[in-house]
Amino acid sequence: MNHSENLKKGEKGAWISIGAYIILAITKLYIAAIGNSDALRADGLNNATDVIASVAVLIGLKISRKPPDEVHRYGHYRAETIASLFAAFIMMFIGIQVIFDTFQNLFIGDVSQPDMLTAWTALGAALVMLLVYRYNFKLAKKIESSSLNAAAQDNRSDALVSIGVFIGIIGAQFGIFWLDPLAGLVVGIIICKTAWDIFKDATITLTDGFDDEQLAKIQTSISKDADVKEVVDVKGRVHGNQALIELTILVDPNLNVEESHNITERLENHLYSKHKITHAHIHIEPYKGKQA
Repeated sequence: MNHSENLKKGEKGAWISIGAYIILAITKLYIAAIGNSDALRADGLNNATDVIASVAVLIGLKISRKPPDEVHRYGHYRAETIASLFAAFIMMFIGIQVIFDTFQNLFIGDVSQPDMLTAWTALGAALVMLLVYRYNFKLAKKIESSSLNAAAQDNRSDALVSIGVFIGIIGAQFGIFWLDPLAGLVVGIIICKTAWDIFKDATITLTDGFDDEQLAKIQTSISKDADVKEVVDVKGRVHGNQALIELTILVDPNLNVEESHNITERLENHLYSKHKITHAHIHIEPYKGKQA
């Protein structure tokens, strides 16, 4: 598997997201201004933050493809995580601003009926983002990219947000004027929640956190190998969108170097096919079981 080539293919999905978000953000903000919709304005700002997040993914994918050098012996895969962390701060700032503005409109009573054009704009945007989600989700599965899969899930969330905005604007047409700014408030909360999730995942990755359940599954899986007498230790960390696993296993002390090496190769292939682990360091030690 050529991981660098997969990252390059993932850039196409990031570019499609960026293009869609730029067009939708400009369209929504313009229509919201002439159609007087707080919810659509918030949704437009949401798409503006998505442009930043998608650019961060794109930059991360590009830097991650750089080969290892004297300073970065493990490569540059964590550049994507750092870019995501930066995007999270920008998204949180804009999300808080949206919440503050819509709170003001709700409490001072500055609400009015938005134009129906804003509703159709929101519905059209939802359909566009569902198409982008479908493309990126399929591409992410094909190239096994966790970052592009996360971007695809964000595409789907944005489609759902636009549907919520559409419902809020329709409600305002029936005299429930506060429903439009309320929908804007919900969008602001969703922006902040998305930013928090990105921040949390990025910090876990940068501090070498790893899923305990996945480690347990890996340990159980490796233990079933006929030549593995015992799995002494399993560690894991995430490097960009690669999982790095370290294993210490006990084997028959009478095996020669070539036989031991064959075990590690077989286990590495098993880790990739079964758990999608692209890099594993397997340390072999002699098994000293109880003598009969």
